[in-house]
Amino acid sequence: MESPDHVRVRMLDVGICGTDREILSGGYGTPPPGDDYLILGHEGLGEVVETGPEVSDLRPGDLVVPTVRRPCPHPACVACRQGRSDFCYTGDYTERGIKELDGFGSELWTVEAAYAVRVDPSLGELGVLVEPASVVAKAWEQIERIGARAWFEPRTLLVTGAGPIGLLAALLGRQRGLEVHVLDRAPHGLKSSLAEDLGAIYHSSSTLEDFLEAKPDIIIECTGAGQLVIDSLTTTAAAGIVCLCGLAPGGRAHRVDAGVMNREIVLENDVVFGTVNANLRHFRAAAAALAEADREWLGRLITRRVPLTRALEAFEPAEDVKAVIDLTS
Repeated sequence: MESPDHVRVRMLDVGICGTDREILSGGYGTPPPGDDYLILGHEGLGEVVETGPEVSDLRPGDLVVPTVRRPCPHPACVACRQGRSDFCYTGDYTERGIKELDGFGSELWTVEAAYAVRVDPSLGELGVLVEPASVVAKAWEQIERIGARAWFEPRTLLVTGAGPIGLLAALLGRQRGLEVHVLDRAPHGLKSSLAEDLGAIYHSSSTLEDFLEAKPDIIIECTGAGQLVIDSLTTTAAAGIVCLCGLAPGGRAHRVDAGVMNREIVLENDVVFGTVNANLRHFRAAAAALAEADREWLGRLITRRVPLTRALEAFEPAEDVKAVIDLTS
C-alpha cells in the first residue's frame, strides 16, 4: 500500500439512487478538478483485500462500506474540524461519486481506513443498504435530540414515500416501538407488502387527508413532493417534529397560507428541519440497525440486481425499490 493509513477494497456492489440518475442526466454532480467526467458510485459495499501498515482495525476479508463526504479545507469550519462534515458551513466539502471526487464504481479502490465502516458479515450483499440507511440514522438522531427539549414519548410516525429511504425510515421507527404509517401513491403491491410486513400501516394516497384528525407525532418526509412537504408542516400533533429528507424540484408554485402555517407551528411548539448526508457515526448506527433487521425483508428492498455488463439498466426508471449493480458477475 502506498498510503499507510489506507485500505484497498474489491468492490462487490454499487447501489443506484435518484442522485446517480440526476448526475447521469447532467442535472447534478461535479467531476474532480481538471477532469471532464465523474466516476459514479457513492453507495458501495466491498471486501478489504489489503491494508496499510498503520491500519489496525480492519483486515483482509472484512466487508466494508465507504462513507461519502469529506471535510472542507477551511480551519474556521468547526463542523468539519470536529468530524461533522455533514454540517459543513462553507459548502466546500467534497463527496465521493458526487462532488469533485470520483466514486467507488470500479473493481478496486482505496480509501482512508477512517472512512471505511465494517459491516456485519452476516449481512453479506445486504450491506450495500448501509449508505441509504445512514441518511435515516442521522434523521433519527436529530429527531431524538430535538425531542429531548421536552418530555418526549412519541407514539406515531408517518413516513411519506416508500422508496429505500422511506422504508428504511419506517424500519428504524418500528425498531423504536412506534406505530408507523407509510404513505405512497403506489397502489397496493410490493411497497405496501414491505411496509405491512414491518408491522406498519400502508396508505395508498398522494395527500395527508387520512391524518387531519389523528395527527402523527413525527413525520419523515421522503418524497420531496411540494404539496406533501407543505401539508406536512401543519399535520403533526402538538410539539410535533417534521424531518424533511426529500428534495423538491424547483419551478412549481404552491399556494400557501403562511399565517395559518405560522400559527400552527408556533402555538404547538412544532419543529421542522432538513437533513442530508451523514457522518461516520451515522454509518455505524446504520450498520448496527441493519444487523438487527430481518434479512429476508431487507433482501426484498433490492428489487433489481444487474451485472456490470448491463449497468446502464440500473439507471432506467422503474416501479421498484432499489437497484444494485453487481461488480462480481
